[in-house]
Amino acid sequence: MTEALEARFEQALLADAEQARSIGYNPHQFRRMVLEQGGVELAQKLLRTSGASYGFEVLREKGRLDLSMEALVVQTPWKTLFTDEELMTAMERLRAGGYFPQLD
Repeated sequence: MTEALEARFEQALLADAEQARSIGYNPHQFRRMVLEQGGVELAQKLLRTSGASYGFEVLREKGRLDLSMEALVVQTPWKTLFTDEELMTAMERLRAGGYFPQLD
């Protein structure tokens, strides 16, 4: 179950990265890292770093934090893949960026 969910999470990350291209941002380095490290592992690594990533800031400037990794992490069913601390970090970044996702 978890393996399948992780694979679906990775595909969702890649789909959001593809959609970001339609707003003028090409996250080619992020896509490469997802494919090399795996989506969950990369998300966990990024959530352990201090501050938001370059891509997060670009998406914030474009008013599309809905396409950020952080926005995906806090949604069902993906949030089950992350610790409470990782989820809190993602929510703090989103709120600081002025994005308040609807959670189920």
